[in-house]
Amino acid sequence: MSDWLTALPHDDVPSVLVTVALVEGSGPREAGARMRVTNEGQLDTIGGGHLELRAVEIAKTMLATGATGAKLERFALGPSLGQCCGGVVHLAFEPVDGTLNAMLQALRERRQQDSWRVIALDGEPASSLFDADGAWLGGTAGQAPDTFSRERGTHVAQGSDGRRWLVDPCLAPRAHLTLFGAGHVGAAIVRALAHLPCNITWVDEREDMFPAQLPDNVRIAATDAPEEFVAMAPVGGSFLVMTHSHALDQRLTEAIMEREDAGWFGLIGSHTKRKQFEHRLQAKGVPDEKIAAMVCPIGLPGIRNKAPAVIAASVACQLLMVWEQAAEAALTTPLRLVSASTPPRRKSRAAVHQS
Repeated sequence: MSDWLTALPHDDVPSVLVTVALVEGSGPREAGARMRVTNEGQLDTIGGGHLELRAVEIAKTMLATGATGAKLERFALGPSLGQCCGGVVHLAFEPVDGTLNAMLQALRERRQQDSWRVIALDGEPASSLFDADGAWLGGTAGQAPDTFSRERGTHVAQGSDGRRWLVDPCLAPRAHLTLFGAGHVGAAIVRALAHLPCNITWVDEREDMFPAQLPDNVRIAATDAPEEFVAMAPVGGSFLVMTHSHALDQRLTEAIMEREDAGWFGLIGSHTKRKQFEHRLQAKGVPDEKIAAMVCPIGLPGIRNKAPAVIAASVACQLLMVWEQAAEAALTTPLRLVSASTPPRRKSRAAVHQS
């Protein structure tokens, strides 16, 4: 499925951005799911089924009539649409005009930084983009709700004047994986994670092992000193070690164990390999709790097939569970919007490791 933010070849293609603004009870997708609708079709999905069909119909009608300004529509999935989810979903519809086009371009440039879109759902059209500190980046100056709560994610806020606003966080991926090893399994894992909300630093000594085409969320490092990339990984970052050499696996494992702020760590191998590494780590004085936290073998319990694609699917699920728990813990700080009275400013892209 094409990405709602990047898939359109030209920004001047008429489209409507559809966002799941609120979900009451059970729904096909969570608040914050988005899709773009053009006269030719759609990019991305809000969950499929009758709800999506109605959303596409509404968006295409807006395109045909030249509608301006955002609007909010309520859908009772069971009574009105016959979907078994049974909940209520509120969808925001935004015609992609010049202001929103500029905002989407800024979001593409800021994919490694947190951004917050704020869109008026009542009254005169108004929309603004803010950074993680609440500083205004662009849009309609001076118009926004007084405050909103970051831990709520995408939601509908009401200002002191009763006006409703869509608050839509577009957050940089929290998850980072440093993957050591460009063999068959490593390549399969990169493919499995290509469209997931994470960034990957892919490390190997053998430059010719990396494919010519890489997913957008991958940066490669062809290096004779892979241990350096253990130290370069972000705080709480995840590690996967699966190189062509057990001796190198051992060195990388020891380097990861030395970091007090490392996140999840997986080591490819059998139970026998784990026992060997445990003995060597204990002999070097590594604390038992760190050794116990090492995941080896990798993958979900009960999946025994060792084909690279199967291992990759299993490990991707394992990582998603770790990352979703971390993401829930990260969204806990309320964010207050400041006065939008200054010209827009832009920050540089977050630094990434490149080969």
